[in-house]
Amino acid sequence: MGKTLFEGCIFDLDGVIVDTARYHFLSWNKLARNLGFEIKEEDNEQLKGISRPDSLEIVLKLGNYTLPQKEKIKCLKSKNDYYLEYITNLKNKDAMPGVEKFLQELNKENIKIAIGSASKNARGILDKLDLTKYFHAIVDGTDVQKSKPDPEVFLAGARLLQIDPKKLVVFEDAQKGIEAAHTAGCLAVGVGDPVLLQNADINIKTFKGYSIKDLIRNMSELAV
Repeated sequence: MGKTLFEGCIFDLDGVIVDTARYHFLSWNKLARNLGFEIKEEDNEQLKGISRPDSLEIVLKLGNYTLPQKEKIKCLKSKNDYYLEYITNLKNKDAMPGVEKFLQELNKENIKIAIGSASKNARGILDKLDLTKYFHAIVDGTDVQKSKPDPEVFLAGARLLQIDPKKLVVFEDAQKGIEAAHTAGCLAVGVGDPVLLQNADINIKTFKGYSIKDLIRNMSELAV
């Protein structure tokens, strides 16, 4: 294909590689119900792309609920147990439409790719989807201390890929992730509703039918 405008890509997991956002919502709402309140589905937008402890703080705030630290730790475990139960039967067919073909194309063109996710379950989920083989590096919630919009996860991915962040394209479905990508110095592609991801450099609704040529064309249009 010749020289591209980028040398590598970093993908968020939830909502980009696989649509697990619904399972996160169901898990948080189950926890909230156990505490005596409920959260709304639209509240889930606030929880995308951030760590489990930070998400818990948002959920508790939504319910005007306070807990001592010891109880918060129990809640975090309970939420993760609920989530793991929901995703037990994930399979390759559950990957987002077109994403595996796009990963295959990147591999064919020798473009390095990484996962940059707040999820501590990223490795297990990729294994269930049979997609681990496409990635040169995985950075998840077990590898970083700060959650998005802090750029730590993407800077760590850049180091593992040994690529200047300015030569990386990040694919994200959350505004906090777009902000983290920009702070890291990466170009950000918003995957999903462009209204919710207005700060992305490029917006795509889905990977279905989307190719490296399309990405390069979009990047070239930015430079005009």
